[in-house]
Amino acid sequence: MGVPLSQMWTVATYVLGQRLRGRRRYPLVLMLEPLFRCNLACAGCGKIQYPAHILKQHLSVADCLKAVDECGAPMVSIPGGEPLMHPDIDALVRELVNRRKYIYLCTNAILLREKIDLFTPSKYLTFSIHMDGQEEHHDFAVCREGVYKEAAEAIRLAVQRGFRVTTNTTLFEGADPNSVRAFFDEMMDLGVEGMMVSPGYAYEKAPDQKNFLKRQRTHHLFNMILSNRDQGRKPWRFNQSPLFLEFLMGRRDYECTPWGNPTYNLFGWQRPCYLLQDGYVDTFRELMEETRWEQYGRASGNDKCRNCMVHCGYEPSAVNHTFSSLSGMLAMICGMLFKTYRDDAALKALEAARARPHGPLVQLGLADVAPDSGAGEAHVRIGRKGTERVVA
Repeated sequence: MGVPLSQMWTVATYVLGQRLRGRRRYPLVLMLEPLFRCNLACAGCGKIQYPAHILKQHLSVADCLKAVDECGAPMVSIPGGEPLMHPDIDALVRELVNRRKYIYLCTNAILLREKIDLFTPSKYLTFSIHMDGQEEHHDFAVCREGVYKEAAEAIRLAVQRGFRVTTNTTLFEGADPNSVRAFFDEMMDLGVEGMMVSPGYAYEKAPDQKNFLKRQRTHHLFNMILSNRDQGRKPWRFNQSPLFLEFLMGRRDYECTPWGNPTYNLFGWQRPCYLLQDGYVDTFRELMEETRWEQYGRASGNDKCRNCMVHCGYEPSAVNHTFSSLSGMLAMICGMLFKTYRDDAALKALEAARARPHGPLVQLGLADVAPDSGAGEAHVRIGRKGTERVVA
C-alpha cells in the first residue's frame, strides 16, 4: 500500500480519537481550493468555467490557514484550478508542514519543473500529479498535446529530488481497461509512491456531460481493471484504502460520507461536498451543524448523488468502516495482503476488450467541445477529427 506508516498512524489515531469522543461526523481531509484558475481546460472539469473576474482571484495564505485550523483535519488536499499558479503556494505549503499536516498538492505538473526549487522534500508534502492514462489518452482527456510527456518528466525529477509523488487518475465512459492497466505499469516504472483512481463526476459546469460513468458500468470497468492484478509486470501501489477500491469493483456497498472531505474555497465553506455546490457558509461549524446531510447521498434519492462514486465522498466511508469494527480492520488487512482478486469472468471481459479496436478514448467524443479556460491560454484540442489550435 502506497501510504507511509507514519501517515497511516496519524490518520488511525485521529479517527479513533474522534470515535472515542462520540463524534459521528468529523473531517478526514480538507479540500482547500485556493484558486480556480488553471493552465489547462479539461472537458470533464467544472472548476475552470467561472467568469474571468473569479478566475483572477485567489485566497490569501492567512485565509487558507484559518480554514485549516478551523477544520482540524490531519490531511489537506490542495486542488484547484492549478495550485502552482498561486503566487504564494510555497509559503502556504511551508506553513502547513510546520503544522504537521499531510499535504497533497494536486497539480497537472506543467509548472512543476519550473517551481520545484520553491519546495523542500518532507514526509508531509506529496505532489499529486494529474495523470488520466497513457500518453494518447491523457493528452486527449486534458485537451492538449504533450502534457503527458511534461508530467512524466516532472515526476522523474521530483522523485529524483526525494519528494513524495503520487498520481491522481479520473476515468470516464469509454476508458480502455487494458490501456489503464498498462498505464498503472508505466506509473510504477516512473517510481511514484502510489496511485489514486476514481470515476469522474458529472460537474454541472463541465463542457462534456454525456461521458461520465454510471454506477453499474463503473463496477464493470473497475472490476476488469483491478481484478487479476498478478497479470501486470509488477505490483501496483495505491494511495487509497483497499476497501474503497473494492467498492469501485462492486465488492462492497457504501453510502457517501459528504462531510468527510469538506471544501473551502473563494466563496467560503461549500455545501455539501467538493462536488456539489448547494450554497456556502462562513464557518466550518455552520457547515457541519446546519447542513441537512440527509438530503445527500444515494440513499437520499438526490438525483445528483445517484451515480457518484468519487473518492472524496466514499474514501471516508471506507476509512470509517475500517475503524468502526474488528471486521472492518480485518477486511482492510486482507485487502492489503490479498489483492490479486482472481476473477475469471473479469479476465474474459478484459481479453474481449483487448480484441476490440480502441482509439484515444474515442467514445469520449470531445471533438466538438470548445474548452474555455478564461485565462487566455493557447492550447491544442484533440478529437476524432484530428487536432486544432484554439486560443481561449
